[in-house]
Amino acid sequence: MQKVKLFKSVDNEINDLEAQINKWIVTEEVKIISIQGNIAPQPGKASMQGSFSQSDLFVIVLYEAP
Repeated sequence: MQKVKLFKSVDNEINDLEAQINKWIVTEEVKIISIQGNIAPQPGKASMQGSFSQSDLFVIVLYEAP
């Protein structure tokens, strides 16, 4: 049966998002059908030092459950 898994993060945590998705794939032993993503810029969120994210990341994984 096909299912959908959603992941959300911010652009300055992209490595954590990748690790989270990869861990989920291995842990759940799912068969990936497709992965799509979106980057949504968030103007006005950046601080003077640049320590805040400027974009939200959204990843949609279509998969088959074991």
